[in-house]
Amino acid sequence: MPPAPSRIHRNFLPGNLAPLLDLNRFDGSVLVQANTLVDETRWLLELASANAFIRGVVGWVDLTDPRVGAVLDEFQRHSRFKGVRHPVHDEPDVNWLLRPEVIRGLREVERRGLPYDLLLRPQHLPCVPKLADAVPGLRMVIDHIAKPPIASGSMEGWAQDMERAAGIPQVSCKLSGLITEAAPNWAASDLRPYVQFILGLFGPDRLMYGSDWPVCLLAGNFKRALAGFTQALAPVPTPVRNKIMGETACEFYGLK
Repeated sequence: MPPAPSRIHRNFLPGNLAPLLDLNRFDGSVLVQANTLVDETRWLLELASANAFIRGVVGWVDLTDPRVGAVLDEFQRHSRFKGVRHPVHDEPDVNWLLRPEVIRGLREVERRGLPYDLLLRPQHLPCVPKLADAVPGLRMVIDHIAKPPIASGSMEGWAQDMERAAGIPQVSCKLSGLITEAAPNWAASDLRPYVQFILGLFGPDRLMYGSDWPVCLLAGNFKRALAGFTQALAPVPTPVRNKIMGETACEFYGLK
């Protein structure tokens, strides 16, 4: 097997993804923002219009903009606009989520019934209960199980904060982005303690698998990321597997 790339150097488009979904028996996918540009969200919605397997788009809006409602008006005219995300883990302020202008923007997201993807690292998790108190009707999902240090095998701090987050009914979690946090020579056994811990906390009704494609190419590929996850999940009843592998996401994002 060739070494994993250290960076992603090219564009990946629907034509690259469709065969992978077919090969691995997925009916569709949700596109999630990568850049903090409203034009990227517009482009993702154009891709969704042109490709039926793109069931939804989680886009970026400037939550600090007092006119964010007008942008959300524009995006919600598209039936496949399903949610909002901001790369909180890139913000220098660890408490960015709790800034008054961000809370104001998230209340607008809440008012519209849209969910919010939490792209965090462990140091941001203490904000989640406070955010839930400030915006109690906002449905949230923690992406990539908040990127714990899988390579080191440590759960200290992260586990306690995830347990507190799981105690909030409107918070769900994505089992995604695991292999890029693991050591380069990772195995399913490295992922298993984290997957099993999260399964015990959230249960299948609040868990959804994510491929993290194409970012997963930094540590493997679509098929290897999926195989590593399913091995880490271990045998589970078919209804549980079906929820994690698609049904929960369909319900959370309102996919058709």
